[in-house]
Amino acid sequence: MKDLLGKAILDFQTNNSPQNIITETDISEAEEMDINYLFRNFEEMPKLERKALDLSYGKVLDVGCGAGSHSLHLIKRGLDVFPIDISQNAIEACQLRGLNNAQTIDLLDIENQKFDTILLLMNGTGIFGQLKNITQYLNKLKSLLNENGQILIDSSDLIYMFDEDEDGGKWIPTHKEYYGELTFTIHYKGETEIPFNWLYVDYNTLQNAAHANGLQSQLIYEGDHYDYLAKLYI
Repeated sequence: MKDLLGKAILDFQTNNSPQNIITETDISEAEEMDINYLFRNFEEMPKLERKALDLSYGKVLDVGCGAGSHSLHLIKRGLDVFPIDISQNAIEACQLRGLNNAQTIDLLDIENQKFDTILLLMNGTGIFGQLKNITQYLNKLKSLLNENGQILIDSSDLIYMFDEDEDGGKWIPTHKEYYGELTFTIHYKGETEIPFNWLYVDYNTLQNAAHANGLQSQLIYEGDHYDYLAKLYI
């Protein structure tokens, strides 16, 4: 990976002529995203994210921390936070913002640690990549939980993006195992990232997968556009 999203985050943090990024998927047109959005404060965050941060307690693992905005808010609340991301550039930006213990590491590679709260926000299911990987990730997350710990994860049901037929059914591509599996491409400063898999999961599918892997599931919040926040726990 070229780590273009991380490069945009680091450019913004260091004032290195940052530009907006362009994202596109295999089911949607290219869209421009202001990189400043990743540096928002608590008051500027969507209600779903504010709810997740309000519910966080104890020792927190912030998975896919990006520019570190969620971690910074939790540290202000006095929580012990471990921000991680696979983007070395993003982690460098986090460290420049004062998150000294931010680390470039894949969730699956964390060992010998336990947490009270594990946060996966801004479509936290995305890192699963494809539906076939959900068991692997849920079991890893479960192994990192302290007793009475919680996983706070958000996603969206993408069913709204597909056309309806005359009977109210949906025209869903048959070449995919699951309609929430997307291929993402990012463009930044004339460069194009290697396309990567990104997973959106409807709540019922997440709930069923959680139960199948020894986790309870609670729907915490539903947004106005098929998005939701869920709590998973043992």
